[in-house]
Amino acid sequence: MAQKIIVVGASGLIGSTVAQALEQQQHEVIRASRSSGERVDMSDPASVRDLFERVGPVDAVVSCAGGAPFKHVTELTAEDYMAGLRDKAMGQINIATEALSRLTDGGSITLISGVLTTVPIHGSVASAVANGAVESYVRTAAAELPRGLRINAVSPTVLREATGYHPSFPGFRQVPASDVAQAFVRSIEGVQSGEIFPVWA
Repeated sequence: MAQKIIVVGASGLIGSTVAQALEQQQHEVIRASRSSGERVDMSDPASVRDLFERVGPVDAVVSCAGGAPFKHVTELTAEDYMAGLRDKAMGQINIATEALSRLTDGGSITLISGVLTTVPIHGSVASAVANGAVESYVRTAAAELPRGLRINAVSPTVLREATGYHPSFPGFRQVPASDVAQAFVRSIEGVQSGEIFPVWA
């Protein structure tokens, strides 16, 4: 059954691929990002609220956005950690929080974490902290969601197409963005909740 779906971060590689995959499944996709489509700054709750007010009720919400500083643990400051938490963790939690009252019954929320939650590379500490917060939120929030709502996260490894990052991930198998997109489709069209879907090859 066709759904109306917001994809936040749709201007990025993963987000645009997810949006295309959902459109191929005949869903109505609203593309949102800081720079194009429906504009939103997910670190600002008022901006997130405004997005949902413009778009109206939806059946699913997807976030493919958020980042954190890459620095050695001895160089990270409190502000570096907070920057990652504000963007990658609280930004997505802001989206999920607003979505709870905007989703139709039985709707879904799918966030994004990443392989660095559990598999470290040099400079990945702040990302791991932010990703871990996202995954903890998903697992615990799922137990309390009303109206048959579901929430999951997709955890990708480095993308085959993101060649600029390959040297930072020595020995990692790269996955195509299309494989990551299918994990989002699985979350949206499936029945699971409170799950982390790894796409690690």
